[in-house]
Amino acid sequence: MNDIRLYTIDEVAKTLKVTQRTIYNYIKSGTLKAIKIGKHWRIRHEDLELFLRVGTPA
Repeated sequence: MNDIRLYTIDEVAKTLKVTQRTIYNYIKSGTLKAIKIGKHWRIRHEDLELFLRVGTPA
């Protein structure tokens, strides 16, 4: 099985220097793809890279 890298909302927020609320808004709007495991959201490394390449709508 491939090595799957997952990040928490807090890790992504700190990396992007934004609030956790901003990350939740990106997820809710579909701008940032995330998966929910139990009650916690996780962002795959590949989805974070895609988000950084594409960016947010102007």
